[in-house]
Amino acid sequence: MKIAISACLLGNKCRYDGTDNYDPKLLGKLDRHELVAFCPEDFCYGTPRPTMDLIDKNGEIKAISNLTGADLSKPIIEYAKSFFETHKNIDLFIGKDRSPSCGVYSAKLYDKNKNLISTNSTGLMAQEAKKRDIKAIDAEEFLEKGIDI
Repeated sequence: MKIAISACLLGNKCRYDGTDNYDPKLLGKLDRHELVAFCPEDFCYGTPRPTMDLIDKNGEIKAISNLTGADLSKPIIEYAKSFFETHKNIDLFIGKDRSPSCGVYSAKLYDKNKNLISTNSTGLMAQEAKKRDIKAIDAEEFLEKGIDI
């Protein structure tokens, strides 16, 4: 099985603060599969970088920089599309929980005034995976519930 997985879960130091989310228990469950790492935020904005949040702007979900207020969405969406065009046979997408890019069902969504609307939104790259009908799950849920792979 070919699995797209958030690079920080593999130990890549690509989180906004230059750390990782290395998870040996998760990787132990995936050791017989082909893993394809991705990190749209690192690719587009480098590491370290200012944080971003998902903001609902008139019904459109945008990734907005917490430092500058700039809309960071377009490069992330372009990265996601390119990634899935390059890696056409992805069977499963495992995203980092709560990430505005990679969270599958756990990203926080705010209104334009930064009031929390939801804690179970979908990050921009995870949205692209779901549009392509790729089975997608957050890493913590994968560990907790498992999934047939």
